[in-house]
Amino acid sequence: MPVRRDTVLAATIGAALTAILLAGASLPSAADRAAPRPKDTGAQHLGDPDYGVCRGTNPACYHDWGNFDPAADGYRVLVYSRTAGPRHAHLGPALPAGLNPPLTPAHAAQSALVELGAEHGFAVDWTEDVTQLSSPSRLFRYNAVIFMSTTRDALDDPAQTALRQYVRGGGGFVGIHNAFGTEYNWEWYEGLLGGANYYDHGRNQPGTVVTGSRRDASTAGLPARWDFADEWYNLVPFPSDVRVLARVDEATLPDGAEGGSGHPGHGRDHPVSWCQYYDGGRSWVTTLGHAVEAWTDAPMAGDQQFMAHVLGGIESAMGRAPFCR
Repeated sequence: MPVRRDTVLAATIGAALTAILLAGASLPSAADRAAPRPKDTGAQHLGDPDYGVCRGTNPACYHDWGNFDPAADGYRVLVYSRTAGPRHAHLGPALPAGLNPPLTPAHAAQSALVELGAEHGFAVDWTEDVTQLSSPSRLFRYNAVIFMSTTRDALDDPAQTALRQYVRGGGGFVGIHNAFGTEYNWEWYEGLLGGANYYDHGRNQPGTVVTGSRRDASTAGLPARWDFADEWYNLVPFPSDVRVLARVDEATLPDGAEGGSGHPGHGRDHPVSWCQYYDGGRSWVTTLGHAVEAWTDAPMAGDQQFMAHVLGGIESAMGRAPFCR
């Protein structure tokens, strides 16, 4: 008797499905299917990594587990600026152990963030002591943790575990400038940065920042274009499944975007700030903030816009303002 084609087709499909299941493949979750995908901008998005967590711009990826009570506790952030490699001038000399060690005028970035909190009604602690990040219970005192130009292996194993548990419990993360040059070999942290990492940069030079949608707390009130000076980080991998908030117009860079290690730049799509929900928490990051003048009262084009951008990022990451709009 001849074998029916539909019988052969059904058997073939069944065998294929069995092979997929045996290989350990899994279907995307409902949250993953619902999460919007970014517009494809070409080859730089090929091979986007999968960090095995719920991530993207869908609030369903956030864990609202009641770990924070601003009505009773107010808002508080922790600034972490430990360096295990090159140290940016805006951080000043290395800080001694403990929480809230004395700051000097040389500690420009830390001092600016402390002043920002005082002006806008949230408390700021600061440290470069990794033991202050050693347990989730310590971190859950803070509505957001700010990595301020940290460098290379800035966390030990207990601190890595605590940061991951904190974010999974609904914590806020803010990464500024060389937070992208940190924990290179930890995939979960790379995902926290939006699936991106620092590769290289050209010289510090002026350029024009192009503001994205001004619905977000970190872009509300910013002009559509504003001048600034920075190192304009080139990124590998390139951020994925994020909402880009600001870009640099590479055509405005006098020396171009090519980096010291040969990266050609990102052309018309060179993001400098973005946000995402990640593994239960909120993540707002920016590659900007290199110049000391950006953190002080010294005159610099775009410094007021930059600080307003950072303020909105902090307030949204800690849940005080709507996040990632």
